[in-house]
Amino acid sequence: MIDRRLLIHFDWTLVGIVLLIASIGILNLYSVTSNGEVTGTPLYLKQILWLAIGLGAMLVVAFVEYRYYTDFAYIAYTTAVVLLVLVLGYGIITSGAQRWVKLGPFTFQPSEFVKISLIMALAKFFQRVPGRGGYSLRHLTIPFILLFLPMILILKQPDLGTAIILLLVFLSILIFVKIRWSSLITLGVIGVSLLPLVWRFLKDYQKRRIITFFNPEMDPLGAGYHLIQSKIAIGSGGITGKGFMKGTQCKLGFLPEQHTDFIFSALGEEWGLLGCFLVVGLYFILIVCGLRIAVQSKDRFGAILSFGVVAMLFWHSFINIGMVLGLMPVVGIPLPLLSYGGSFLLSTLIGVGLLLNVSMRRYLF
Repeated sequence: MIDRRLLIHFDWTLVGIVLLIASIGILNLYSVTSNGEVTGTPLYLKQILWLAIGLGAMLVVAFVEYRYYTDFAYIAYTTAVVLLVLVLGYGIITSGAQRWVKLGPFTFQPSEFVKISLIMALAKFFQRVPGRGGYSLRHLTIPFILLFLPMILILKQPDLGTAIILLLVFLSILIFVKIRWSSLITLGVIGVSLLPLVWRFLKDYQKRRIITFFNPEMDPLGAGYHLIQSKIAIGSGGITGKGFMKGTQCKLGFLPEQHTDFIFSALGEEWGLLGCFLVVGLYFILIVCGLRIAVQSKDRFGAILSFGVVAMLFWHSFINIGMVLGLMPVVGIPLPLLSYGGSFLLSTLIGVGLLLNVSMRRYLF
């Protein structure tokens, strides 16, 4: 039976914000795909199906006491890494990237679930209180192995965006669990010194995207096309937008990837500055609610687990919005709850389920 106290302390505010953002996303998907020739199920209907599946998974994750997750955190992580290996051998290749695995009528992206499994594994490792002064580099051997193993496999797909999210979530958790300043500075110096090596291993199209970030007009019909059209779409929306289903950049096919990476650009064109402020405000409230849950958690595992999920949501939102506004290079990072994608939506809602789990139990022990 479900403890009645869990229902009393159920975080309806968090769920309401998630449902509101997801509903805006479905409306946006309906708008940007409404005039295209549909072959099969429309994307917005697929998104509704994935939302229903994700909400079910969210509730299951929320009502299983999160301290039990420590028992299989490493098992979940290992399973996710094995799936990444299978992707490289048997994955479906789409647009030059091998990221998906077909399972019956569904295709899913294992790298999305690596983010959740990595957060769980790090929370399990760091639940032990560090000594005075915090963790040193000597203590971080295992966490770095936990990070680099999936990162290398994901970069092989290639999927630079997800690899960047893993790295940023990892660094965020390191700061949260208290790493020594000397160790943090050392990591920074090592990271900067490795940038030339990282540049060598980037694909040509990834290098072009970074270069054209500084000057999109250098290749307006190639690597700079996405960014130029995104700015045009958002700028043409003005203060109040062109109106629902009246976005010309979307309807005429000028805006690429308008249902995934550039969904915020489509929203800006039709809903304008006010609509963008509304969505950014909802994300801000979502992040604040998550941080409150992490701070109020009654144990270290729950706090790190919550903060890891918040870091994942924050970096996805921050980079995607910065990317479509031309403030960051285009690296292919979707927007939580708004962009189309079944695996991404499901992993996001599993993360929300972990937040709900910790929130409900902060009064119980």
